[in-house]
Amino acid sequence: MDSGLITSNLSFLQELPEWARELSLKYLSKTTNLYIIHGNIFDLLPHENRKGEFAFGKIQKFIAEYIFEARNIILFYDRSAGITFLNSPMKETYLNTLRRAYPQEDPAEFLSPNPLRAFYYIEKFVNRHAPSGERVVIIIDYAETIVPNVDLAHLSEEDRTNYVTLQRWCRDPVFTHGDVSVILLTENLSDILPRMVNSPGTFTVRVPLPDLDTRREFLLYKNRELALRFESSANLEAMAAATAGLNLINLNQICELSVQENKAISMAYLRQRKKEMIENESGGLLEFLESPYNLSMVSGHDFVRRRFKNAARAIKQGRLDVLPMGYLISGPVGTGKSFLVSAFTGEIGIPMVSFRNFRSKWQGVSESNLERILNILRAMAPVGVMIDEADAFLGNRDQEGDSGTSNRIFAQIASFMGNTAYRGKIIWFLITCRPDLLPIDIKRQGRAEEHLALFYPQTIEEKEDLFRVLVRKLDLKIRDFNVRDLLKKFRHEFSGADLESVLVRAKFHATMEGRNIITQQDMELTLQDFVPPTYPHEIELQNLVAVLECTSREMVPQRFQNLDRTRLIQQISELKTLLGEHI
Repeated sequence: MDSGLITSNLSFLQELPEWARELSLKYLSKTTNLYIIHGNIFDLLPHENRKGEFAFGKIQKFIAEYIFEARNIILFYDRSAGITFLNSPMKETYLNTLRRAYPQEDPAEFLSPNPLRAFYYIEKFVNRHAPSGERVVIIIDYAETIVPNVDLAHLSEEDRTNYVTLQRWCRDPVFTHGDVSVILLTENLSDILPRMVNSPGTFTVRVPLPDLDTRREFLLYKNRELALRFESSANLEAMAAATAGLNLINLNQICELSVQENKAISMAYLRQRKKEMIENESGGLLEFLESPYNLSMVSGHDFVRRRFKNAARAIKQGRLDVLPMGYLISGPVGTGKSFLVSAFTGEIGIPMVSFRNFRSKWQGVSESNLERILNILRAMAPVGVMIDEADAFLGNRDQEGDSGTSNRIFAQIASFMGNTAYRGKIIWFLITCRPDLLPIDIKRQGRAEEHLALFYPQTIEEKEDLFRVLVRKLDLKIRDFNVRDLLKKFRHEFSGADLESVLVRAKFHATMEGRNIITQQDMELTLQDFVPPTYPHEIELQNLVAVLECTSREMVPQRFQNLDRTRLIQQISELKTLLGEHI
């Protein structure tokens, strides 16, 4: 193998991105010749060249010019463009070699976009060229169109032939003993046939979204080019920090737009653009959560509020190492679980996102969507991730009927959640009224470590406090009256959602009478008419399973605190039987 590879100068390895170092070292090890590069492959790649000059370009150019030094033959292939080359001399060498071997063939066939024809002529060229000791690098873009993630039995004849050809190149002595490298490019590794990915002869490497240092260097470059303007609250350093999760193409767009529109860049503008761009980059699979509230808008749940306030303090002090990997938040419907997480979002000042439905009926698409989401979360860190109705959303390892897709997705999420490298950087909030339906390996320590529970207000004081907080949240105008007496008169078992509904109805009643202010009479008429939905057995079951999950006795309502655990489990079983649930 030619030692002229750029990485033969080992000191230069330190100047390469980590993924490029991995690729270079694997190349030098001579243990494989088939590589799959995935992840942020459509982005610009900033780097310093040997002259110390800063530049950026596409990954194909980076691999060709910086990893393989643009030497010998570097050819590219995709289904649209067919076979192309880094430069004209390489193309002439390739065409001349094949013309001599196949003088009767139309030279256009040697560059065919049809993969069967293209791979046939590439192999013929390698067989004639590689023995001379010169390097050949074959870069195949959009590899998912060549060996897609389809059950092997359902692959088309063409795709099966492509798969066999690539596998054979891994073992062909001409390819393995010569200096021949085959590089497949794909955005999502899960889009590629698993047999190809998991083959012993394949080496995979992920290109991450740009980190803080990369974004800073790129913005410095753009500032030299465009002389960016910032509002007083923003500067290059703040912009680099605020744009975690964006790629360099996104950053370039923000910079160019600000100049074209002659606008100074503000932090508010950055936040809005980041929200739009990440939602677009994720294909609508992630939704940003923005909250005008903080934990002061949460009524009751004192223990849980203190926990979250302490967590917020740790985040602001930069002590991410002391935070749990995730939170499991349970409790009956209407207790404000989602609102609590939303209020925490407003407290901590880091972005919070929620998953949208990324599942698809088409094989491989769900895994591909999830891979894209997880790559974005890695780059956005620190970030909070809220999953509502987590018991239904996450599923479990034992689901059937979808060719194993749900099992693979569950395993993918569970593995990612349990990666301690992301402690304090990616914080999970699993929300459910039925924590008993969540698999144990999601709830265990190392994933959703902190188990918190919310319950309905029990005392008049708690209900009065909830009333006043909801008035602030809904921005209602209420004529002063004795709220406590009113709540004593109507002894409903309120959830937060119930009381909010009552207040909205009272406002409606006042509006219909041409008033902006809610009176005591409006409230009394509404409470007299209001009948809370009654699901006594379901609510009791949700209370009991939440009690069972609590990791602190202080959270548990007084009426449950002395309940023996064995008796608690027995009551849960009885309620499930009553409701016709499988135990």
